[in-house]
Amino acid sequence: MAASSTLPHSFPTPQISKSGVLTLYGYGIRITMQSGHLEIEDGIADERRRLRLPRVNHRLKRLVCIGNDGFVTLAALRWLSDVGASFVMLDRLGKVRVVTGPSSPSDARLRRAQALALENGTAVKIARELISAKLSGQEALVRDKLKNIRVADFIAELRARLSDAADLNVIRGIESRAAAEYWDCWRDLPIQFPRKDANRIPSHWLTFGSRHSPLTGGPRLSINPANSLLNYTNAVAESECRLAVCACGLDPGLGFLHTDTANRDSLALDLIETIRPATESWILDWLTHEPLRRADFIETADGSCRLSSSLCSKLSETSTTWGRLVAPWSEYVAHSLRASHAARPQAARGFSTPLTQAHRRKPKSVSPPIQKMPTIERICHGCGTPTRVGRNCPKCGRQISRDKLIELAKAGRVAALRPEARRKHSDTLRRHHAAKRAWQSTPKPAWPDETAYLREIQPRLASVTISAISSALGVSEPYAADIRAGRHRPHPRHWRALAQMVGSNSL
Repeated sequence: MAASSTLPHSFPTPQISKSGVLTLYGYGIRITMQSGHLEIEDGIADERRRLRLPRVNHRLKRLVCIGNDGFVTLAALRWLSDVGASFVMLDRLGKVRVVTGPSSPSDARLRRAQALALENGTAVKIARELISAKLSGQEALVRDKLKNIRVADFIAELRARLSDAADLNVIRGIESRAAAEYWDCWRDLPIQFPRKDANRIPSHWLTFGSRHSPLTGGPRLSINPANSLLNYTNAVAESECRLAVCACGLDPGLGFLHTDTANRDSLALDLIETIRPATESWILDWLTHEPLRRADFIETADGSCRLSSSLCSKLSETSTTWGRLVAPWSEYVAHSLRASHAARPQAARGFSTPLTQAHRRKPKSVSPPIQKMPTIERICHGCGTPTRVGRNCPKCGRQISRDKLIELAKAGRVAALRPEARRKHSDTLRRHHAAKRAWQSTPKPAWPDETAYLREIQPRLASVTISAISSALGVSEPYAADIRAGRHRPHPRHWRALAQMVGSNSL
């Protein structure tokens, strides 16, 4: 019997990002099961969000929780495992609390080889490859983006010494020396904020500063937004490294470079070294191309800087990108360990590649595929409103062009915050005040008056570009946009110039 109508289809939940990441925050978070569906509730006070996900067509890959008040049931964790999704709990300070994923294979021979790697020399070989990849990425970033040839050459020299390193302590020393020079290049990197936030920003937020926080002596509990962004992104990447390690059947606690520390996923921290340059390059592009909004950061009582829930959600959506980058490295480690423990070379050929599906037999090195990096949200440099490149700001009307963004990035400007910009702003104010005093001491023209401006001039400014008004009056583009839109009325000394621009017949 033919169906009389088409069955309805359930479409993916709109709150889940395209990458399959759903971030929960707030108080009273609930993750439960009801009639075979995963029911989720989060939010704050009256702003609550309730979702109901079916077992099919849900598009969920990562369920990230950044709150610490609520509960998740065992049935819900079973549901996540059945559908191949992972549950990750992070905090806003960049620490991984909980990571659970689908059940992974348990190969006793592979884990035995992992435990013996520190004794038979396999750990040194793997560590050389991991740190070599890290130094290669750092060298490229310093040379191409930070434009510091001296430090780039120094890192390249240290990387060349890795081939002769026969001890893990030597490898750690090389990595430490490279890191000291590398982060010193970041210290004076200017951080941009919209002009409207100029008077609400602590001075130590205006540069990247030291990678070591004065509160802890390390990266934890950073005191400025730039380092907090990097800490949280690294936490997201670390959770992906742990999932990749487990998927390959390895023990995340048995590391090679990071060893013998309780309550730490040492092997995941070893693997993250290979993709740190990628995460840092993405953060650097963000900091040099776009301003940060003051509302996205919170300064706590002890001086540490925390991220808002909305910003954490955006950063969590990058998890799948870091997962794809670390996947071949996790498989490389597993394959190297199995090859070192196999009695016959042919026994190592059976190792699968569950993450990349590449089915490599015995790679000597890893060349991760080029991944498309996550997009960066564009905001107005004047008022901080989200906008699109090449479009006028919906709030202040200022046009953001791609060429202007590149120009700001190359010049290293911090809008209205650097001393040079503040001096320029003061000079402009003095010039305008002097022009007002001079205009008041001279005879006033009979035309145009206020009525003429409102009826004949202002309505016709819509045909004049913002840049033309800005150049003719000597004002900023955001202020020129307000004049054209009628949000601000310029000083009477400008009325005659505007009348000439619109071609008023009364002249």
